Amino acid sequence: MRLSQLHIHPLKSGAILPVEQVGVEPWGLAGDRRWMVVDAEGVLLSAREERDLFTVRASTPDSADTLVLEAPGAPRLAVGRPEAAHAPVRLHRHELLARPAGAEADEWLVRVLGRPGVRLVWCDDPTRRSPNPAYGRPGDSVALADGYPVTLATTASLRQLNDWIAEAALERGEPAPDPLPVQRFRPNLVIDGVDRAFAEDDWKRVRIGEVELRVVKDIDRCVMTTIDPDEPQRRDKEPIRTLSRHRRRDGLTWFGRQLIPDTLGTLRVGDELTVLD
Repeated sequence: MRLSQLHIHPLKSGAILPVEQVGVEPWGLAGDRRWMVVDAEGVLLSAREERDLFTVRASTPDSADTLVLEAPGAPRLAVGRPEAAHAPVRLHRHELLARPAGAEADEWLVRVLGRPGVRLVWCDDPTRRSPNPAYGRPGDSVALADGYPVTLATTASLRQLNDWIAEAALERGEPAPDPLPVQRFRPNLVIDGVDRAFAEDDWKRVRIGEVELRVVKDIDRCVMTTIDPDEPQRRDKEPIRTLSRHRRRDGLTWFGRQLIPDTLGTLRVGDELTVLD
């Protein structure tokens, strides 16, 4: 089993950034989900509400405290380390503090998204927020991910899901659709070579290359997975329709796993994965 793809998301709900290697910090992958867009009230604006966020390409070429933004038809914008006083923001049910990036970044986002009042903020100190203690441990931390620092999916499970989607389409008398790409699920880590679909449901602890991670929770899936990241204005019923048929539990649909780093180091595409527990 090997790490076949590595993804980070410097801007929460922004375009996925594939990388060949990345450092692992206590709160996740270096540069992953440290920035987010909020509305005029300080509430997270995600691609659930604004699909054009998927077209905003963000990168952190120097460090996680600076950002470069690009979007179709917009000038490239370099955002320096925010130094403004903390402002209250809300990420789902979490009340957090973040540093506003400033007027230039805000105006850029307003033009790109066409939404007055949106603002860019930065998580300057991920240690202020802890994951749910039902799954985490004292000392665990997370930046601006929905719940936990790292997400994982396997190509074996994706193949099975795409087979289910194709079979259901044929049952309805429809042509089989193109297979869904793993990017629909925005995983940080994509694992190839797993011998059976959903084997990851049983993993408790893994080592990838030199890094050990706890596998703490399944990922419940939402409407964002129905949005085509390459054509955000397109949306269909998959994969939620099929997950509801095969992977429904407690009123939710499930695909992929959440992880928390236990050791630090560097992950590289091609690293071997070993299941420790």
